Amino acid sequence: MDQARTHIKSLLMQWLNAQIPEYSTLAYTAIVFLWITIISLAIHLILHRVVLKWVERRAMSARQVWRQILFESKLYNRLALTLQGAIFHIQAGLWLRPESVLLPIVETASDFWIMLYGLLSFFSLLDAFLRISQQKPAMNAFPLRGVIQSIKLIAAVLIVLLVISILMGKSPLILLSGLGAISAVMMLVFKDPILGLVAGIQLSVNDMLRVGDWLEMLPYGADGDVIDIGLTTVKVRNWDKTITTIPTYALIANSFKNWRGMSESGGRRIKRSLLLDISSVRFLTEEDIQRLRKAQLLAPYLDEKFHEIRRANDELTSDLSSLVNGRRLTNLGTFRAYLAIYLKAHPRIHQQLTLMVRQLDPSAHGLPLQIYAFTNTTNWSDYEGIQADIFDHIFAVLPEFDLRAYEAPSGYDMRSLGPQLDRPFDPLSHGVTREVMDS
Repeated sequence: MDQARTHIKSLLMQWLNAQIPEYSTLAYTAIVFLWITIISLAIHLILHRVVLKWVERRAMSARQVWRQILFESKLYNRLALTLQGAIFHIQAGLWLRPESVLLPIVETASDFWIMLYGLLSFFSLLDAFLRISQQKPAMNAFPLRGVIQSIKLIAAVLIVLLVISILMGKSPLILLSGLGAISAVMMLVFKDPILGLVAGIQLSVNDMLRVGDWLEMLPYGADGDVIDIGLTTVKVRNWDKTITTIPTYALIANSFKNWRGMSESGGRRIKRSLLLDISSVRFLTEEDIQRLRKAQLLAPYLDEKFHEIRRANDELTSDLSSLVNGRRLTNLGTFRAYLAIYLKAHPRIHQQLTLMVRQLDPSAHGLPLQIYAFTNTTNWSDYEGIQADIFDHIFAVLPEFDLRAYEAPSGYDMRSLGPQLDRPFDPLSHGVTREVMDS
């Protein structure tokens, strides 16, 4: 093959020397370059009009999703262009004469072409790998987008170094050895990508954040689902459908709340207090106990407590006619026990998670009685509906225990007292005698 090519080159050169001896070298270079261009165009048409069309039909008709993703990422198209550059480079070395001025130009241009489309092919392969991994729920736990963007950045930097070394005619190792002198500039220019890369690795290794997690980071105005974890930024779709962008390294430098644990537990916490009027707290009478015993949920508790208190009081020698002596049921304690029983019987309350009804410190705003429980769903709208239904029932059942919710005096209360305050003071109606008035 080499002998035939050499023979063709010599015959062509001899013919050109005989026809145009003063322009034979230039004419030979032009003819060979035209020949190389024609071959390259023919290969381009074959690859893009025949081969790639066939690959597209096979990929789109295949059942495997990864084949379609590889084609849609333009991997085959860019590989074909890379192959064309390699063929052009080889053809130039085969047909152009070593002393030709055009040979180093063509080889340098084809090298740049090969490196560019080789890099783009590598990018397409990484993008396809990312899309394929997103088809598997187990891979969503890893911030692959940030890692892939880091790999792309490193690959692009290496290609730039190779291009510069080719233009300078120096080894890439010399350029790498000289990077120490400009490391400070590189650190400044690539500060965010470097910090993002380190943060992405920490987020992945420690499993701190995944795509789909509910992230709350109020200093950045983020409260919603994570939709993307990139090299330098994390995108959060807030509940009002706005998008908040957070620097990736900020998730390592600052604290944030990840609600994934709530989602995985299967329950969402109810932690809300009811303010009671302290003056409405009292002991239960026998009539109250008999009336409350009609409540199906409360009857077993009252029976048990009634016998327990009777046994304890029978052992005492003090005068039980005084309310200070002995044990007695209160409306508040009975109400608190009722709420605990009610929540344990509620079909939408998670019974395997913490459930309690507790008193908090009383204040000028009344006595807080807190409901601490978990619903058996994490859906927001269902959760709000369950919580509202529970407190609807609590407020409605308060009068049965002769308890009142605390409310600060409102403008309506003040206006209702207005007519009484406007009436003139009548001393006789307030028990002041005529003698006292005369004195």
